[in-house]
Amino acid sequence: MKKGIEDTMDTTADIAQLAEDAKTLLAATAQIAEQKVVDARKRVTAAIEQSWDYVSDKTLAGARATDETIRDHPYHSVGAALGLGALIGFLIARR
Repeated sequence: MKKGIEDTMDTTADIAQLAEDAKTLLAATAQIAEQKVVDARKRVTAAIEQSWDYVSDKTLAGARATDETIRDHPYHSVGAALGLGALIGFLIARR
């Protein structure tokens, strides 16, 4: 499960970097209307859409897996949530 979280975090970071690069590219080429620039913009847009689809699919798969686990083990889930809440409350109260 930890591997899936790391993959999602890496993918999210990659998409954030891609979006930043796309903004920079679009700002730098706003005044240029050459065919190469138009093609580059289309490729960037396609890459962003593909990345968004990938992240959306991974997020939905993770949510479904979490939902299934909670439904399969409801008492364990409530116990884990209670323990985590108590731990957070204890740490906040110490301040």
